Amino acid sequence: MRLEDYWGVGPKTSDLLESELGVERAIEAIEGSDVRALTEAGLARGRATRILRRANGGEGMAVLATRDTRSVYKDLLDLASDYAVTEDAADRIRVLTPLPTREAAEERLDAVTEATDSWGDVDEATREAVLDAFEGYDGGERAAVETVLALREAGVSDGAFAPVAAIDGDALESAVGALGKLDDGEVAAGADEELDRRREALSAVERLESGALDVLERVQSGDVRGPDEFRESFVEYVADETGIGPGEIRSATTGDATDATDFVSQSLRAVVEAQREAVEEREERVAAELREDIEAAREAIDAAVETVDDLAFHLSLARFADAFEMTRPEFAEGAFAVENARNLFLAAGSGSVQPITYGVGDHRVAGPPSGDRVSVLTGANSGGKTTLLETLCQVGLLAQMGMPVPADRAQVSPSDAIVFHRRHASFNAGVLESTLRSIVPPLTTDGRTLMLVDEFEAITEPGSAADLLHGLVGLTVDKGALGVFVTHLADDLNPLPDQARKDGIFAEGLDDDLELQVDYQPRFDTVGRSTPEFIVSRLIASADDRSERAGFDVLGRAVGEAAVQRTLDSWAGGDE
Repeated sequence: MRLEDYWGVGPKTSDLLESELGVERAIEAIEGSDVRALTEAGLARGRATRILRRANGGEGMAVLATRDTRSVYKDLLDLASDYAVTEDAADRIRVLTPLPTREAAEERLDAVTEATDSWGDVDEATREAVLDAFEGYDGGERAAVETVLALREAGVSDGAFAPVAAIDGDALESAVGALGKLDDGEVAAGADEELDRRREALSAVERLESGALDVLERVQSGDVRGPDEFRESFVEYVADETGIGPGEIRSATTGDATDATDFVSQSLRAVVEAQREAVEEREERVAAELREDIEAAREAIDAAVETVDDLAFHLSLARFADAFEMTRPEFAEGAFAVENARNLFLAAGSGSVQPITYGVGDHRVAGPPSGDRVSVLTGANSGGKTTLLETLCQVGLLAQMGMPVPADRAQVSPSDAIVFHRRHASFNAGVLESTLRSIVPPLTTDGRTLMLVDEFEAITEPGSAADLLHGLVGLTVDKGALGVFVTHLADDLNPLPDQARKDGIFAEGLDDDLELQVDYQPRFDTVGRSTPEFIVSRLIASADDRSERAGFDVLGRAVGEAAVQRTLDSWAGGDE
């Protein structure tokens, strides 16, 4: 297979990967979702993750049917990666995609659930010890062995940590010493005393060789008479300066020099060469012994690398799930329902989120009606309707990636396409056309589609919007899809298909700070009403200018003077 056969790998990227990694290693990195290898080769991290998502999750990427779905997907992975215990685990999270089968999602959920339970079973001190164990992990063999040894020392051995305890501890201890002494094929300093001595001697004699004239001057400064005394004085000086035995130096001195200068230069060069050979010979012998020790522990080393990689990944997702009290979803065909679901993006920001119970399809979650394929969600502005759609999108994506979801309970029908469309306020023929091209095709296939469409009427005039929206609702029901459509045009959608209903979100008044109070939990089979009297009441109450207030009073009479007065009386009473 050619590198350019992979999505996102053009000629320039192919040339870069081939020059830095070679074709075989580059293909191995792509097939193995190795973000580190691609980024170290020179690819930007974002580009590397996009290539790997397509290469290893192409079928799952088709679930991300719209730009807004893809935006939620990316933000979810960014949030989850914040809880990674290693950088490699963060990279693995960033390349997750929706899984193509329910079985694959269940398999990952099994591992993440076990890790979440194991993380919940350890106390805070042990958690810190576990995180410290992963702190220095860089993906290398030695780091993996050291991480396993640190985890064993932390005392974790059950559940997700069981593979750590199963590795041969004696082999790990032997391996960590050998791996520490053999650094990328070279024997590290401190691994062998004789090699260290030889290396120091080589460095010392190399320094003498670079200053051969200084050596000549030092030797001649003594009381030397004749060539033999000069030679012995040279041997003694070099031995004192380098620690090399006089015999080794003497055997390396030249006998055919033309003069003293030539003798010193040639002899130092010969000593350097002899020491270099001695260093190489000793290093080769020591390295061979270390490689033997490493190969003897190969099974334990390989087990450590695999265990640390997988545990770091699943433990990272477990920390994410634990931080937001997420639970394992239930897969159920033709159903999508949540009990006490929380929007992760709001929870990660303010931390204060009203849980929502909602659902469509043939579900078994208490609260929402069961059997309706589609709901039309209505209600107050700033009533959380878009947030509810986004929450459902989060739940659907997480479940299909084999991850826990932010709800006390969730029943999720796997989708071949999740169509999430946010409100885009633009009366533009191009926007309408592009939107229809985005949200309609997934409904025309035989696949399972989840429609989450927000205020479709914002992109065209109300009359046409109502007709188009009514058609979308009908098409969703006819195709056996599931859907939630947010709109202010509920009255214009009659009659709805038999398997569709209308729900509503209601504003309840103003708080002491004149902020709109909303019950974000939808009321089922009830049309929610926009509440302009609350907004106008707030404008009246907050107006400082008399003429400005008079203008808002006119609007108050237009939307309902009695309703506005009740709101103002209620707010004034609460303010007192």
